[in-house]
Amino acid sequence: MTDQGEFRGSTVLITGASKGIGAETAALFGEAGAFVLVHYNTAKEEAAAVLNRVRELGGNGETVPGDLRTVTGCRELIDRLKQNGWDIDILVNNAGSLIKRTPVLEMSWELWDQVLTLNLTSAYFLSQAVLPGMVEKKRGVIVNVGSIAGRNGGGIGASAYSIAKAAISTMTRSLAKEFSPHGIRVNCVSPGTIDTNYHRTFSTPQMLEAIAAATPMGRHGTAREVAEVIIFLCSCRSNFIQGQTIEVNGGFLMP
Repeated sequence: MTDQGEFRGSTVLITGASKGIGAETAALFGEAGAFVLVHYNTAKEEAAAVLNRVRELGGNGETVPGDLRTVTGCRELIDRLKQNGWDIDILVNNAGSLIKRTPVLEMSWELWDQVLTLNLTSAYFLSQAVLPGMVEKKRGVIVNVGSIAGRNGGGIGASAYSIAKAAISTMTRSLAKEFSPHGIRVNCVSPGTIDTNYHRTFSTPQMLEAIAAATPMGRHGTAREVAEVIIFLCSCRSNFIQGQTIEVNGGFLMP
């Protein structure tokens, strides 16, 4: 539960915010009074609906397009932030996807580049773009969204995605070490199987049933449950949490 007005005056950029975890995170920030930049790639109408929800809950913001599967798209998003003069207080690097479940022997250079750019490179360079402003203010928060796949290697056909998500956890620790002296906190949330279209797209019903059965809590998580952890990591209640990857998986994988 967020405190009303907790993030009033803060500008928050959430990538991949048109649906799922990103959309729920945007709504929670809206409830807390933030100005939310709702990033999307192709889901323009869904992003607009998320922004409307943010405003109805008491926040404000804008939708921001950008194809983070390509370096050009990443640069265009960064340029758009600069052109609009948006000074980012909180960055949630949530955008990510398998793009296509592909066995190792069928992986192309082109698909590898897309998966790594979307899930890792975009997060790195967006962080690089917003960090100077955070350093100047001596405050700021970055939350990266990883995946349980970064710990267990994911399912068959998810090798590139799993590798990128493992790197996200390492990136989190690296940025935390470098920018902690500047008053900036960097942490990571690592969801397990969450009840979103993402998992329904890339997994069969049988796979999803098996995962739920193997999860001690006996079910999949919800986007809201992950969003609550992201909000917590951005709040003053987590001021002494730094460089951590928080597992949100119902006990499916225990460190």
